[in-house]
Amino acid sequence: MRAIMPSLQAAVLALFITLGSTSAATRKLTDIPGEIVYSTICTSVDASRASAPLTAAPKIGSGAKLDTPTSSSRNATIPFLRGVNLGGWLVLESWMDDVFTGNFAGAVDQWSFDSISGAQSALETHWSTFFTESDIKSIAATGINALRIPIGYWAYDNFNTPYIKGADEYLEKAIGWARNLNMKVWIDCHGSPGSQNGFDSSGRAGTVEWQQPENLLRSITVLQIMAAKYGTKEYADVVVGLELINEPISWGANNFTITQSWAEMAYEAVKSEVENKNLIIVMHDGFRGPLSWISVAKKLNAVGMKPTFGVDTHLYQVYGDYDNQLTQEGHISRACNWSNSLATANAIMPTYVGEWSSETNICVSKDGSTSPGTRCSTQGCQCQSAHFSTWKTGLVEQVRRYAEAQMDVFEENTSGYFMWAAKGPGGWGFLNGIEIGAIPNPVTSRKYPKQCN
Repeated sequence: MRAIMPSLQAAVLALFITLGSTSAATRKLTDIPGEIVYSTICTSVDASRASAPLTAAPKIGSGAKLDTPTSSSRNATIPFLRGVNLGGWLVLESWMDDVFTGNFAGAVDQWSFDSISGAQSALETHWSTFFTESDIKSIAATGINALRIPIGYWAYDNFNTPYIKGADEYLEKAIGWARNLNMKVWIDCHGSPGSQNGFDSSGRAGTVEWQQPENLLRSITVLQIMAAKYGTKEYADVVVGLELINEPISWGANNFTITQSWAEMAYEAVKSEVENKNLIIVMHDGFRGPLSWISVAKKLNAVGMKPTFGVDTHLYQVYGDYDNQLTQEGHISRACNWSNSLATANAIMPTYVGEWSSETNICVSKDGSTSPGTRCSTQGCQCQSAHFSTWKTGLVEQVRRYAEAQMDVFEENTSGYFMWAAKGPGGWGFLNGIEIGAIPNPVTSRKYPKQCN
């Protein structure tokens, strides 16, 4: 492992000891103020908006094309990022990947997958075929100019784990493909030591031990390794962002105050390693929303200088009880209501929607009206849960309306967005949506403009 400065090690230990007594280990979900968090998978929504009445149904208009938005917090050297995630590639997720079959059918995450005999060969096959340069060319052809690439800490340090190294070689390939297409890359440390959330997307489902002192320190040493490589001038033309950690929960075993203090330490450690002083160092909001990071941003982003500390928030409307009671018009209205908080945060620090989706649990009737649910029995009714290859025009258009409304909000109020994911089952897949017309192509075109007016 990379050596870490004694002063930083002491600081992390002091932080843990000082705040350990206020650990959130016994906190319940309802104890988190102003935020509804769904621990089954990543999602973050504003509780105050959840209880607010919906605005009038958005109006449908004719085609239009967007201009590039501006933001007072935007780093002028970095373009607005219209991106997708290369999810399910370098960090396995069983619901996205077809490698969890045969000998690997019992695996539930990367940890258990890599523990099975034959995993090295299976991973090499997956890494070399799941995404190729041809796929990236297809993505770029839609107007997407950026890739968020999740990778696990074990690609750089797999000591005392069953994890298999080698994913960073394919990250290197992707950076080369992006460079050839004049695209940007945001490298996302998706899995951190000890697991920051207990989700399979962290590499290990179940327990959360990230805030143990040794894991907090190990996280920083890995980030220093990544920063020393991807933060060089050699990569400055393509690598624009490095995400410190993906989706650390703010309940259970994690204390949000420790998360914020760790983020400050990690930022300084990463900043000391990089040659590219324009590199945006990004922190996921911990499911607390971007506004909860303003005080940290004001500490780290020097007045009068280009801001290099940014925040990432993930916005979905498919996992919570409230969301699953909405019609598609309700979903669109809810997305429109994200505008103010995103704009407020983005005026202070670069604010990104690192994950979002066009998925909602709605059904479309023959007359075009929508209702919540995943099943319907009336003649001509179809739900988004149906296989995307069978979607009828009415459903495709409703999905597109929702996708465009979200993209409008992100275009006008953030520094960039990344859909989850480039490839995925059904409506989760960006390329699937492009294929059937549920996602605009090019992504800046609009069939239903100004829905949030």
